[in-house]
Amino acid sequence: MSSPDFHLLLPAKAENVLVVRQAVAGLGEAIGLPEQRIDDLKTVVTEACNNVVLHAYDQRPGPLAVTAEAGEDEVAVVVADRGRGFEPRPSGAGEASLGLGLPLIAALSDSFEISGGAGEGTRTSIRFGYAPPVGRDNGTPGIERIEETLSMQLAPGAAVRPVLARVLGAMASRADLPVDRLADSVLLGDAVSSHAPADFAEGQVAVSIKDGDRALDVRVGPLIEGGGERILAQMEIPGGGSLRKLARSMEVTKGVASDGSSAEFLVFEIAT
Repeated sequence: MSSPDFHLLLPAKAENVLVVRQAVAGLGEAIGLPEQRIDDLKTVVTEACNNVVLHAYDQRPGPLAVTAEAGEDEVAVVVADRGRGFEPRPSGAGEASLGLGLPLIAALSDSFEISGGAGEGTRTSIRFGYAPPVGRDNGTPGIERIEETLSMQLAPGAAVRPVLARVLGAMASRADLPVDRLADSVLLGDAVSSHAPADFAEGQVAVSIKDGDRALDVRVGPLIEGGGERILAQMEIPGGGSLRKLARSMEVTKGVASDGSSAEFLVFEIAT
């Protein structure tokens, strides 16, 4: 997929599967899927992610990458890892198996394919039709590094707001933030979502999130010069006040984009 609606990169841990579920649910809402098909989409992607968590790394650290692209009548999803690979096989004593995961993916999707393995990493490519099923593969970017931070790139459009809101909400809940701070995180996410995509240096809305003990650290960018200040200005409320006060701290910092060029980042923390 050359221009996915979103690309998530996060550690292959069981607790991160919920974050991915919320992201694909947000995409489903944005493209107008009925509730049952959103549930089916979440189930399919959950099973593919669970296979990575259970089998890819033998309980060692490793990355999980998920990309999704919505077409005219289907969503194309790729779940990828850099692990040893997996295959359908019965489990031995104390060993997890793929169980009903692959049959369930097959039943709910229009088609799926597993490629790679043998230490080269595995890709599960799924085509999920907007209607229940009857009876471009350019590589998955950015899964070489292993981080504790979730990184996401969202193509400008209707999917940005619901995907980012759901991901921030899921991670705020996981960080044990109280309800009011969870709501604040979603409001700040909305402010980022509504900002002009032209200020993002690489043409996509890019956000990194790290959850800690009752705190979220969020980095928006890379942004072009002046982009950070324009986001801050957009957070000002007519008549006085600013959404900036919802964060414990917020600042524009200098950094480097993936192509090595200089860039700006808007960095803020949401905490109790």
